[in-house]
Amino acid sequence: MAAKKPENMAFEAALDELDAIVQELESGDIALEDALKKFERGIALARTSQQKLTQAEQRVEILLQADDQTPLTNFDASHE
Repeated sequence: MAAKKPENMAFEAALDELDAIVQELESGDIALEDALKKFERGIALARTSQQKLTQAEQRVEILLQADDQTPLTNFDASHE
């Protein structure tokens, strides 16, 4: 079964996989080619997780800045 694309994963699942990759790479018991593939996957997971975290922070900031009189609007993640 192929691994999910990082952008389709839940934040927590991406972090869990990233943690597993880090532990595997730190063990040093992995072939160079496999290590490079794992590293590449880890970078993709880290970047996607950072984007999701940034989006969540922006949503919280919007909610905290809005006063009681401001109408709520849908958050559009495509405008990063």
